[in-house]
Amino acid sequence: MLGMIRNSLFGSIETWPWQVLSKGGKEEVSYEERTCEGGRFATVEVADKPVDEALREAMPKVMKYVGGTNDKGIGMGMTVPISFAVFPNEDGSLQKKLKVWFRIPNQFQGNPPVPSDDSIKIEERESITVYSMQFGGYAKEADYIAQAAQLRTALEGTATYRSDIYFCTGYDPPMKPYGRRNEVWLVKT
Repeated sequence: MLGMIRNSLFGSIETWPWQVLSKGGKEEVSYEERTCEGGRFATVEVADKPVDEALREAMPKVMKYVGGTNDKGIGMGMTVPISFAVFPNEDGSLQKKLKVWFRIPNQFQGNPPVPSDDSIKIEERESITVYSMQFGGYAKEADYIAQAAQLRTALEGTATYRSDIYFCTGYDPPMKPYGRRNEVWLVKT
């Protein structure tokens, strides 16, 4: 636990590499189209729980892994954003499952530490192109649903994206009270 706290307060923070391809907007919604680099990710899946509850279960596991609960006992530093995949129903509500994706820092991409927790998997992911919209505050499930709906409306008739999955992202530690950055990412098809 101390490693996790030390890492989040004093550890290095690396940004997940991406390239902005274009910027757009419609009415009061602005967004970016960007390609996000692939690589190795620590993942945790949680099912049969609402998104907010599932995040409260998954995030500490990822943070402990990053903070040193791994076979090497080393804190790796943070990579932002931390993303999690959600799976929308036809009506826009979210299914009771999610998958947290934490991009392993570049220094450890070639040989990531093995997680001590069996529920954490190391997975390879290809690069993805997304439509991204930023918003602030302490985001909850309802905020991500609303922001994703706004982004879909802004993209209507101009872009194609997957309807079975989207990503919600956060850049800030929970103890940051203001100036928070969150995003929703619709995956381009």
